[in-house]
Amino acid sequence: MPDVSEPPSAHAPIEVFPPTLREVMVRPRWIAMLLLCLVVAGVFAWLGQWQLGRAIDTAPVQKSTSEQVKPIADVVKPGEYLDDRLVGQKVAVDGDWVAGDFIVVSSRYNDGVEGYWVTGQLRLKDTATPTSLAVAVGWTPDRAKADAVASALNASSGGARLTGRLISDEGPIVPDPNGDPLELTRMSPAALLSRWHDVQGLDVYRPYLTSATPLGGLQAISSPAPDERQGVNWLNLFYAAEWAVFAGFAFYLWYRLAKDAWEKEVEELEELSAGVDERGV
Repeated sequence: MPDVSEPPSAHAPIEVFPPTLREVMVRPRWIAMLLLCLVVAGVFAWLGQWQLGRAIDTAPVQKSTSEQVKPIADVVKPGEYLDDRLVGQKVAVDGDWVAGDFIVVSSRYNDGVEGYWVTGQLRLKDTATPTSLAVAVGWTPDRAKADAVASALNASSGGARLTGRLISDEGPIVPDPNGDPLELTRMSPAALLSRWHDVQGLDVYRPYLTSATPLGGLQAISSPAPDERQGVNWLNLFYAAEWAVFAGFAFYLWYRLAKDAWEKEVEELEELSAGVDERGV
């Protein structure tokens, strides 16, 4: 006769179904924790935005002095590169034109219209050594007129007192092999120096001058004042990035805590199941 004192399933293993990570995350406790993290992240985001605004608004921006005419010697020295902050600075120069060194430079734009510059070598006065400055003396859309003005200026010489803006050297480029090898398409004092006369022992300014007063019936070169760019306070910018990181970390902390709780619960259920199995054997 079979033994019916004990149900057949008394020693059967207990099957445990642990919760998923998603099920843990949607529990009221963790939903409340997520809402708290949203509030904290929102505060961090606001602080980051405030710091970003401070990075721009409170940056130490010096008022531009580009419209104050200065002696060129007070702005840059011969052979030196022009500081980016000084591009467009108005300067005054006093010198003599070197006859035969007026040269046409093409691909020059005046308010979006392509044309030509006539440039010359101005030998500055009152310098310890011979010193020259490349000067763009005017613009025209007509190549024939540019050549004619350059020829007329080359046939004469004389002194000049000029004001204009200092512009950085554009740098020479390799001439077009299919074009005129002598044509200049970049305003480069280094390239002009190779075409100038009487350059032995000569000091040359790296930047060039756009003359405010055109010569030979040319049009004035369009050379507006440089834009005053607002500075950036890098320390405040760094703080703004920090607050953005903190906001992201708030969400990561919530995820990490919820996952740890889920892993702990799964581990406890597995241990409980294993203990029941051992007692049931």
